[in-house]
Amino acid sequence: MTTEAIDFVAAAAALRMHLARRWWALALRGALALAFAAICFLQPGAALMSLVLIYAVYAVTDATFGLVAAINAARADQLWLLLAVEALVSLAAGVAAMTWPGLTVMVFVLLIALRAAIGGVMLLMSAAKLDEDHGRAWMALAGVASVLFAVALFAAPMVGAMVLTWWMGGYALVFGATMLLLSVKLRGLRQG
Repeated sequence: MTTEAIDFVAAAAALRMHLARRWWALALRGALALAFAAICFLQPGAALMSLVLIYAVYAVTDATFGLVAAINAARADQLWLLLAVEALVSLAAGVAAMTWPGLTVMVFVLLIALRAAIGGVMLLMSAAKLDEDHGRAWMALAGVASVLFAVALFAAPMVGAMVLTWWMGGYALVFGATMLLLSVKLRGLRQG
């Protein structure tokens, strides 16, 4: 066996044990995804607009704390300009989300797509390091679901809010189920 192969086997074993010790975190992640899927299917319009509203409140709150930090930094003769600029950008984003929720949804769709693409690629890379009998297929399936979801959103970003919410729900359903199945597999590995 070459040194690279030994390193890969050791890295795979370390990842496997790390995941097995934290199987519950994957189970929780899966359960939360299934809960989100249920909300998307049962109340799709409310789910999407709630996400926009939550973001708007967060952005305005973040801006408030950022402005306080900038004022405190200025009083202490420290660098304050970047803090102030960041706070003002956050405030503008929050106000824009409240004022133009449709545009916010469009930007939000693209951010969801980007997050799903990056997350899917990372899951696929992680799956490549797992042994087949330790849940590689489930992790790879979650990665593929994430990437396909991202491609669908990038291909049709102007879909109706209802359809987008159903896509999010379908993605969350598949992702949540695969994470739960992976956690069960890893829990068995930990106990075995």
